[in-house]
Amino acid sequence: MEEIRRESVVKRYASYAELSHEDVALLKEAKEAVHNSYAPYSQFYVGCALLLQNGVVIKGSNQENMAYPSGLCAERVAIFHAGATYPDVPVMAMAITVKAADFEVKEPIMSCGACLQSMSEYELKFNQPIRIILQGETGDVWIAEGLRTFMPFMFWLDELKK
Repeated sequence: MEEIRRESVVKRYASYAELSHEDVALLKEAKEAVHNSYAPYSQFYVGCALLLQNGVVIKGSNQENMAYPSGLCAERVAIFHAGATYPDVPVMAMAITVKAADFEVKEPIMSCGACLQSMSEYELKFNQPIRIILQGETGDVWIAEGLRTFMPFMFWLDELKK
C-alpha cells in the first residue's frame, strides 16, 4: 500500500494594502454583486466577479428558488455567463465574497463542490490556472493560484476529450 498526498497552499492577506490594485478592484466588484443575490430562504448572499483575459469583468450572484435545487450559486452564474458570452476568452481571476443577514462572515467561504468542478472545467479548457480570491464580508483575504489548490484530485481524464 502506498499513501498519496497532495498539499494545498493558500496565501492569506490581512489587509487590502498587501493586495495588488487588480485584486482589490475585483473583490470590490464581487462585493457589489452580492447586492444582486436573491436568497430569501438562506439569507446567505454570495457575489462573484471574473476577470477575463480581454479585460472584461463578469459578475454573478446566487439565485435561490423555492423548488430547491433549482437555484444556482454565484460562481456558476458568473462562469457560465462568461462561457456563453465570451466562449474563447480565458478567465484569469475570480473573486468570491459573501454576506449573511443574521451574522458577520469574518472568514472566506469555500465554493461548493459543484462550483469547484464547474470552475475547473474552464481551467482545463484553456490549460491555465484561474487565480481565486476569497473573502468573507470582512477579514482576511485568501488567494490561490488555481483550482487544484481546492481540488487536488479533481475529476479529469484526457480520454474524455477524445
